[in-house]
Amino acid sequence: MGGGDQEGNARLRQAIIAAKAENMPKDNIERAIKKGTGELAGAAAYEEVTYEGYGPGGVAVLVAVMTDNKNRTVAEVRHIFSKHGGNLGENGCVAWMFEKKGSIVFEKSEVNEDDLMELVLEAGGEDVKEQESEYEVITDPESFEDVKSALDKAGFKYVIAEIGMVPQTTVKLDEQKSAQMLKLMEKMEDNDDVQNVYANFDISDEIMEKLSQQM
Repeated sequence: MGGGDQEGNARLRQAIIAAKAENMPKDNIERAIKKGTGELAGAAAYEEVTYEGYGPGGVAVLVAVMTDNKNRTVAEVRHIFSKHGGNLGENGCVAWMFEKKGSIVFEKSEVNEDDLMELVLEAGGEDVKEQESEYEVITDPESFEDVKSALDKAGFKYVIAEIGMVPQTTVKLDEQKSAQMLKLMEKMEDNDDVQNVYANFDISDEIMEKLSQQM
């Protein structure tokens, strides 16, 4: 969608950045682009679909997929939801709880909040949100690349930088539902057709640490 030239296709450009961040070889990236544009003979026709549903505790979940077989994929997504305390919902049931935003996350120990805030606002970013161990820079999708470029030039080292769906509210989970929710997320992300999973759960650092020791 949008063609195979990354200079004129912002979505493709972001996909390439994400692939490089995961150390995907250059040949694999180029082959994936040709497959997407139909330049490779025999390439399947892929379709983008977003499924919506609920996780444990009423957590809102968006599942973005790229599939060549919607019947297979929706069956797999429905199975993952139901097996881990959730359920697949109707189109539109939770999408309204999310906004498309740019997100750039930093470890608190790696940056100065005042310096970060000043640079982000000068570059056109919206806000810097403080979390327990991280700072999250929020931008409009249109401003994302300008803000990221300014941070790169200033030498700020981020954990992750992506455009995605940011929840407007969150649902705090207890230990039992947190374990279920993390397993649901893990199984969704392991599915080959799933590109991204967004959810509005909130798990405390204390519970996360306890669960990580049990894994």
